[in-house]
Amino acid sequence: MANSSKRSVLILCGDYMEDYEVMVPFQALQAYGVSVDAVCPGKKSGDICRTAIHQASPHQTYSESRGHNFTLNATFDEIEVSKYDGLVLPGGRAPEYLAMNDSVLDLVKKFSNFRKPIASICHGQLILAAAGSVKGRKCTAYPSVKPVLIAAGAHWVEPETFLACNVDGNIITGVTYDGHPEYIQLFVKALGGTITGSDKRILFLCGDYMEDYEVMVPFQSLQALGCHVDAVCPKKAAGDKCPTAVHDFEGDQTYSEKPGHNFTLTASFEGLNASSYDALVIPGGRAPEYLALDESVIKLVKEFMEVGKPVASICHGQQILSAAGALKGKKCTAYPAVKLNVVLGGATWLEPDPISRCFTDGNLVTGAAWPGHPEFISQLMALLGVRNKNFISFPFK
Repeated sequence: MANSSKRSVLILCGDYMEDYEVMVPFQALQAYGVSVDAVCPGKKSGDICRTAIHQASPHQTYSESRGHNFTLNATFDEIEVSKYDGLVLPGGRAPEYLAMNDSVLDLVKKFSNFRKPIASICHGQLILAAAGSVKGRKCTAYPSVKPVLIAAGAHWVEPETFLACNVDGNIITGVTYDGHPEYIQLFVKALGGTITGSDKRILFLCGDYMEDYEVMVPFQSLQALGCHVDAVCPKKAAGDKCPTAVHDFEGDQTYSEKPGHNFTLTASFEGLNASSYDALVIPGGRAPEYLALDESVIKLVKEFMEVGKPVASICHGQQILSAAGALKGKKCTAYPAVKLNVVLGGATWLEPDPISRCFTDGNLVTGAAWPGHPEFISQLMALLGVRNKNFISFPFK
């Protein structure tokens, strides 16, 4: 192991890996106190990998559109396998060419030979097959990967749903990002972690064109901790979908926007019992602009704030808090363009420098944008009393 009280994980990236399948584990693990390095062959720390959004379509296979730009934080050529306790292989289209790279296969073989945990999802199992790491192992994957795995000597486990995951020794495999909660939970367990205090009920306030990462990353990160998480939207019911927006920073004067994944709601807004939840999360994006005009939304937010339950809001979500009068006397941050709403709402503005900074004031956690998710989730965990017995206490204060 690296340090007995601090785990370190490597994520193997490539252009057009699936957007969620890299970012959710990357930020979730950091929020839990794990050190995570993301690398790509031929690229160095600070370079970007383009991602792909894959989701079900009415056609015979999934659709693809452009996702966020993912920034690497380490250099592939400088990797020392002995420093890491585990490896994560995202899916998407990147594994198709990474499986042909000898330096990638050598890296995977080293993790396999040392029996370190390897978590691979969707098409990531193509790399495991090419490295000879699945021979004689039970594993699952996205269904179209089945022939390759069988040819590589694996024992195919037919997934009943896209949420399915499987463990065989040090190899953890998942079908798609729908199964992230169990997939991440199994990986944390393989790293030696034990989550406590996770019997919490958390409500997400959603709307059309909320930011893609800002709903799914905290949603699945909290589910992976064992929390019961519900997502609702005014005028929509459980099973309905909200389209999301990919907001990115690409050198323009403001963020760019592209279509994101469709996010499936888990509960109905009408008849909601706010008292049954321990915390409220408000994603950013464009949804808060219109949700802030909805009196039923304002009433809901006030219920949480008035009884002092944790409320975590990020980016443009603070537009809702301001409209609800929930910021008076509070110290908070937000996306810089929302500063006017925050100040006019009676709050003391805290500059998000860097953009990943988040702050807690009493029961309120605020963040500026999705790069701050590790701090954002970690600070909410602290308010909820969720702790990991074997990982270092959170570095985000």
